[in-house]
Amino acid sequence: MTRPDPQGLILDFGGVVTRTLFETHDLSEAALGLAPGTLTWRGPLDPDNDPLWQDMQADRISERDYWMRRTRETGALVGADWTKMADFVRAARGGDPEAVIRPEFRDTLAAAKSAGVKLAILSNELDLFYGADFREKLPFLGDFDVIVDATYTGILKPDPRAYEACLDELGLPPDACVFVDDQRRNIEGAKMAGLRTVHFDVRKPQESYAAAMALLELNTVRMP
Repeated sequence: MTRPDPQGLILDFGGVVTRTLFETHDLSEAALGLAPGTLTWRGPLDPDNDPLWQDMQADRISERDYWMRRTRETGALVGADWTKMADFVRAARGGDPEAVIRPEFRDTLAAAKSAGVKLAILSNELDLFYGADFREKLPFLGDFDVIVDATYTGILKPDPRAYEACLDELGLPPDACVFVDDQRRNIEGAKMAGLRTVHFDVRKPQESYAAAMALLELNTVRMP
């Protein structure tokens, strides 16, 4: 099969570009002045001991519902009435957002850009969760050709219109693009839209990015 040219790489943001809040409890606790081990919910890293995560995976609550609960719970621990996920993220990560960017993402971004791959972010809540000012601290976002954020469009993955909007802005057909997301429901939606997909495993970021690069027929990311 001949590789499409040009190609596109479409990434979710949270979990794919950044280390998840599940992975950085130590950083969050230090930033918030909490004792080590205070934050115990671990989502995909320990699903059996996170019933709320199980509810989200079973579609009993939305991803936004999950994070709003965690936001309020954590805010209460520090005596804050946080009403937006961005309040939590600013407090936990606002000082040094670069510290939570996955190094595997940086390697992949550089390789894809060098190969002429068109780059997009398709997020359900980029500015909603992180705050618009978060973007200003991440200059690499300027390397992306397209950023589609449901904070503003109101169209959430896995709605097919979300993928269609991103593809329209990229100017590429779905089979020319690889879509990477850590949520299974979003991967299933992308498959229905005709995209090639990689279900990102936050426990194995190197392998997940390597799988995306393989679909693009590009050299794999560096492995430690």
